[in-house]
Amino acid sequence: MARTGGRNSWIAWPAGLLCAAVVVALAWLAHPLLPVAVTWAGDMLRASTSEPVAAPVTESVATRAVAAGDIDCRALYSDRLWAELTWTPTVLLSQSAAPPATSVTALTDALAPAVRVSCLWRTDDGRTIASTLANVGGEAADIAEASLRGQGFACSADAALVCARTSGDVVEEHTLRDGLWLSSVETAWHPDAYGARLAAHVWG
Repeated sequence: MARTGGRNSWIAWPAGLLCAAVVVALAWLAHPLLPVAVTWAGDMLRASTSEPVAAPVTESVATRAVAAGDIDCRALYSDRLWAELTWTPTVLLSQSAAPPATSVTALTDALAPAVRVSCLWRTDDGRTIASTLANVGGEAADIAEASLRGQGFACSADAALVCARTSGDVVEEHTLRDGLWLSSVETAWHPDAYGARLAAHVWG
């Protein structure tokens, strides 16, 4: 049998044995992970053929408010909006049961809200945002619309009554829906779509 030119059997045999030893060593090292790999493959196959499981339903802030559940300022905000506010330099948050900070004080008297939570954000340079969530009566939306329109607010009524007014550096917005009143007053501090984002989180 002709030999391949340049091949040395004295080098080929040790090299082959060395490769075989490396393969055996790797197999021995991987052996403890074999049951883990088998379990993982089984879980993947079962997951791909099993019925999908619905994600748990999270109770909205509005549902908790109507049912008199506990609500604090953290619950009132989505994660993203909360992060925007808390990361503002020199910001301070005060939580209370103060009435809505609306300039239309007669509206507060007329609606007689049962305040669930009031959140006042303020910075060292005087910027503030005051938001309040309160329970109100069934006729509150009709009373609020008439009162707020008379004070120069622009209102729309689809799924909820939403009234807003800008006066100088003050933006005031009110949302009434399902026996709840969400009021916000922004003074020299206007996060993007603040009122709409807050309402979207409250009502889900």
